[in-house]
Amino acid sequence: MSNATPPIGVLAPHTAERLDDAGKLLLRLTIGLLILLHGIAKLSTGPGFVVSMLEKAGLPGSIGYLVYVGEVIAPLLMIVGLWTRAAAAVVAFNMVIAFALVHMGSLFTIGKQGGWALELQGLFLFGALAVVLLGAGRLSIGGKAGRFN
Repeated sequence: MSNATPPIGVLAPHTAERLDDAGKLLLRLTIGLLILLHGIAKLSTGPGFVVSMLEKAGLPGSIGYLVYVGEVIAPLLMIVGLWTRAAAAVVAFNMVIAFALVHMGSLFTIGKQGGWALELQGLFLFGALAVVLLGAGRLSIGGKAGRFN
């Protein structure tokens, strides 16, 4: 066996795996925390806005209370890394509903600074989808081999 160091730009397998897990943790914490802040705001103000948007769309307003699942429970599960893929899928679904009910008019709009008018919502949606695809990694309560992680 050779003890030669790997070429520059090539990481040892254990280093690459640690960086991969750290990246998954950073993504989970970022998306989870940012969505959770919206959920905390809804806990203090109530889901009235969501309920009224659902009723305007001809849907039962009572399902608006599910916003707490998508913006409080699911982000908390993502942050700790338990049932992470399922929780991230709930967040992504929540964002699709937000796009459909609130943001469709701005879907193809460029903002004043030149970016997509929905870049924050897009970050939430596609970040959650990335977590669905990547899973939680080893730095989670569920562990790398945890169910739905």
